[in-house]
Amino acid sequence: MMKYMFSFLGVLFLLASPVSAKEGPMNNRTEKAIFAMGCFWCGASAFADHHTNIKFKGISDIRVGYSGGERTQPTYKDHIGHKEVVRITFDPAVLSYEKLLDIFWRNIDPFDGKGQFCDKGLPYTSAIYYLNESQQKQAEASKQKWMNKLKNKIVTQVLQAKPFYDAEEYHQDYKKKNPLRYKFYRWRCGRDARLKDIWGNY
Repeated sequence: MMKYMFSFLGVLFLLASPVSAKEGPMNNRTEKAIFAMGCFWCGASAFADHHTNIKFKGISDIRVGYSGGERTQPTYKDHIGHKEVVRITFDPAVLSYEKLLDIFWRNIDPFDGKGQFCDKGLPYTSAIYYLNESQQKQAEASKQKWMNKLKNKIVTQVLQAKPFYDAEEYHQDYKKKNPLRYKFYRWRCGRDARLKDIWGNY
């Protein structure tokens, strides 16, 4: 009788224990990826859609911000030395880093060393920021793969990650918050037309 009572109490304990999606075991396996893709509004939209904000299964969070520079606490008006970046939190068991790299490449102009599309200057130049040796090796291999396929020199940099600083809240989920402004900006910048020119056959 005592044996069954302990089993019953164990079940009650498990049922009563709070389980959070953010704190559970699955979250312990998440990793982060940081990409500079020009305008971070458009970079984020490569991984997120208007309705759910999460486009690919395995992505749990998307934040835009600044990285690569030396200045601490940069702002949109003052982020000299930093690039605009997108930070992806993902579960590599569901969505691999290699897949994220392919999404990254197909949403940038890898031949433009002065910026991206209509945005020019260092903050808008493209880069892959690796957070560990595995990411570095995969990023360099992916870059070489696409240079071979595209038969052109890729100027996108592969760099060791520096601290990431969140952009102001009005920049987060910008496409969702301002769909018309976002659509007009993207069209005016010629982003989709250029992407089609580069990646249309892939």
